[in-house]
Parts: sequence; C-alpha cells; structure tokens
Amino acid sequence: PYEVRQRTEWLRNKVFTIVTDEVVMPDGSVAERDYMVHVGAVGVVALDHEGRVALVHQYRPAVGKHLWELPAGLIDVEGEALVDAAARELAEEADLAAARWDLLAEVLTSPGCSNEMIRLFLARELSPVPEEHRHTRTQEEAELEVSWVPLDEAVSMVLSGEIANAAAMVGVLGAAQARDRDW
Repeated sequence: PYEVRQRTEWLRNKVFTIVTDEVVMPDGSVAERDYMVHVGAVGVVALDHEGRVALVHQYRPAVGKHLWELPAGLIDVEGEALVDAAARELAEEADLAAARWDLLAEVLTSPGCSNEMIRLFLARELSPVPEEHRHTRTQEEAELEVSWVPLDEAVSMVLSGEIANAAAMVGVLGAAQARDRDW
C-alpha cells in the first residue's frame, strides 16, 4: 500500500525540494500528495552547570517575528556526523563548545507537509569558544541574542506559549524530563 507511482519535482534549492507524488492508495485509487523534502536539521539543548539553557532570540521571516529557539541549523555539510553538525551550530550561534553530547530526541517538525527531521542533542560540560575562533554572524543571525534561562523557567515559557518553536519545545521539555529522571 501507498506505493509512489510517480514523483514530479517543482522546485529544488540547497535546503529543500518541493514535490508532488502520485500515491497508490490501499483501495487502488491514486492521489496526488504535495510536500517538501528537507535536508534535515540539528538542534542543541545546551545546559550549563547551573541548570540554565542557552536560548537564542532570532528573527524568522516565515512567521515575521522573533522567536525563542535552541541553537540549531541545517545538516548541510556533506559527510558531517550529526553530533558534529550540532557542535558546529552551537559554536556558530552561541559561541559555546561542549564536552558531553547525548541524543535527546528526533522530531518530525511538520509531517503533514514535510519530511524534515531535527535531531536534538543535549550538550553539557560547556565552555566558551575562544574569541579568535568565533563565527561571524551575518543577516538575521547578526542580531541573534543568546540568553541563559533556568530550565524550569524555560519549561514555563513553553507552557505559556512564549516558546512556540516545536524543536525548542521538545528540547526544553525533554531536557527537563531527563533531568528529573537523573539523566
């Protein structure tokens, strides 16, 4: 069931491809399904020794406003291991390195219209990236702000709707649950 009979590609860029699949349904009928094939992403719940999480406040053009998010980014370096991509994003967006990495969750962000999956990592034993090795942020990232928020306060931000980014919601709640279960 659900065999893809034909795929039509409408748009391709470095982040995603828009396609229409002709899908054979279990009853034999054929339906067209449009969706986005995404390169994938990683996100980082960076927790310091005081139990605070690094949140970034960043403008997102698709929704036209600033959102509280985790340091995150695309899996766009060929052959790069997921944890290395997460470390790269943490360094680029929060000027941090971590000595301990654990996979926290794998999240399908919007499976009704995209196959995008973000792998969320828990990063601990943090240290600052030396000034001379820091990434130069451009465009929206140039105004990106990093804030240290106690994990319980971040949970409250999720529950109040102040954090609305799905990956950040799952990451914050997952980290709180992991902490409450002794990691």
